[in-house]
Amino acid sequence: MKRSARTLLLVAGMLVWGMTSVGYTPSEAAQPATIKPGAGDDLRAAYATALEVAEGKRVAEASCTRCHGANGVSTTKGVPHLAGQRPAYLHLELRAYQSGARGDNAMDGAVKFLSDDALFKVAAYYASLEPAQPSATDGAKAASAKPDPVQAGKAAAAGCAGCHGEAGISKTPVTPSLVGLDPKYFVAAVNAYKNGQRKHDMMKSMIAAVREADLNNIAIYYALQKPARAQTPAPGNQKAGKAAAAGCAGCHGDQGVSGNPATPSLAGQDAQYLAAALRAYKDGSRKDETMKASAAALDDSVIKDLGAYYATLQPQPPRIRKPLTTAEWTQRCDRCHGINGNSTDPRLPALAAQRADYMEKVLHAYRKGTRKSPEMAAMSDMLTEADVENLAAHYSRQKARAVVYMTLPSK
Repeated sequence: MKRSARTLLLVAGMLVWGMTSVGYTPSEAAQPATIKPGAGDDLRAAYATALEVAEGKRVAEASCTRCHGANGVSTTKGVPHLAGQRPAYLHLELRAYQSGARGDNAMDGAVKFLSDDALFKVAAYYASLEPAQPSATDGAKAASAKPDPVQAGKAAAAGCAGCHGEAGISKTPVTPSLVGLDPKYFVAAVNAYKNGQRKHDMMKSMIAAVREADLNNIAIYYALQKPARAQTPAPGNQKAGKAAAAGCAGCHGDQGVSGNPATPSLAGQDAQYLAAALRAYKDGSRKDETMKASAAALDDSVIKDLGAYYATLQPQPPRIRKPLTTAEWTQRCDRCHGINGNSTDPRLPALAAQRADYMEKVLHAYRKGTRKSPEMAAMSDMLTEADVENLAAHYSRQKARAVVYMTLPSK
């Protein structure tokens, strides 16, 4: 933010905070507010006296404390703390609720008949309070935060290495490599063993106790490993297999690299596993009508040749985004919301020590589009459910700090 008189101040009982340059003062009629983060020098100062803060307290006690708690510290699930929140943000949000832009009937009704002067004073009052601090409940939730999916997947996959090789590169004939597979296909294939669609007693017994979350993490872990060909023999005529594979490219891709997440890549796969799978499709012991029709006319020599050909090809990594860790996510969030969620932008909320259940609720609203913000929609669209819980838990346990805004003379 450039140094100018268009800044904010909380000193000696006087609260000063910013408005947008499109212009409004507390006496103007409420209008929906659209704020672009980072437009720092389009602010001008508005002053709230100690008397106005006291008047804001009276309005808050009449209209807000039942949900938001005494002194702005909420004890109600899904309802945010307001104490110590940034005043410009509070005022803009109150105006948005009043205009119906937020789509929250309870809040809309609570502020519907309040004047903009009253909203200004309420925002000033809550901003003047000591911020809430982390609760024992949110601290316990933070302690049980979900681990990084890649590391969790690696740990869960430890029992797979004996058959499928380190990092999923098979060294055992008739046992598939697990690298180079899209997670969507991997999960579907493993579940087919679990429900009996694919017949394999050992696989069925081993995965019976694997939770869906662990299976998803295992799939991500293998998808992100550096792909390499299976280190197993490849009996068969590779040249003949290449000619026979012409009809497979439509589904499994040129050079055996699939472009469809639901269809497996075959490049670099163990040759004898591929042959065994084709035989299973052919005799119906593995269920898939498309593959059964494709395999029906293949004799055993062609099946071996196909396995040999695909085993020689170089596998490629699937096109998936590596999940961010909670630490990586918080680095992104802190760019706007301040270090450890202590916002220094008057229009952006502080997250430190906010209720975790409220933050989860808001992130879900941005993900679903029921709460509108282009910036937050872009960020939250990539979040998994575990990311939402971990971020909420992280910020709920940060120490909240008040921010002092100072006016400085223009250069």
